[in-house]
Amino acid sequence: MNSRQRRGVILLLLSVLCAFAAFAGVLSVISDVNSKVGPEVSAYQLKTDVAPYTALKSSQFEKITMPERWLSRNAVTDLREIDSKIAVTELRQGSLLQSDMMVRKPELRAGEQEIAIMIDASTGVAGKITPGATVNVYATFAGEQQGDPSQSKVIVANARVLDVGKLTALNPSASDRRSQATEAVPITFALNTLDTQRIAYAESFAEHVRLALVAPGSDGAIRPGDRTYTLDKDK
Repeated sequence: MNSRQRRGVILLLLSVLCAFAAFAGVLSVISDVNSKVGPEVSAYQLKTDVAPYTALKSSQFEKITMPERWLSRNAVTDLREIDSKIAVTELRQGSLLQSDMMVRKPELRAGEQEIAIMIDASTGVAGKITPGATVNVYATFAGEQQGDPSQSKVIVANARVLDVGKLTALNPSASDRRSQATEAVPITFALNTLDTQRIAYAESFAEHVRLALVAPGSDGAIRPGDRTYTLDKDK
């Protein structure tokens, strides 16, 4: 073997060693990336905006994959979770679907209607009202004419709560009679037609609307004479 052949063999061996080194380097990079990123899982992204309290459908989402370690704990990875669920707030296009974005669709009984009103968080809810609870709805009204006493009325007895929304900051106008309220919670009720009208009237014209939680197992019945209260009753 002459010197030229020896140089050729040496260069060939060096090329093979460099190829092995490059291959090992690529494997090392891939291994490092995998160790940092971890396994990928399926998640679901909104294809369009979804209005609050709208029933969720599979066509509103697209399946994507991303590293499991980058997902929040409440991210939805199985689209079957949306069955019989509605959005609790407005969902934005491109957002990842999470379990706290939805609740089970309320079930109305025959003759019932669904109505939601804002309730002062500090005086009307206090964190005790939950979906499925039964409450009495109280409203206070100013006297119809000057000198007439203010009244507190039981507007609806044994109202069934379907849903309790998220705490919302208020910015009422100076002319709003309920301007002292700074935070409110949307409460959704299942009521018959007459009670729905009563709730709507109280929400529009009462100075304050408050909820009183009825103890589980009690009927919460109120005698006709106890539905209206004025201060002179205690005299």
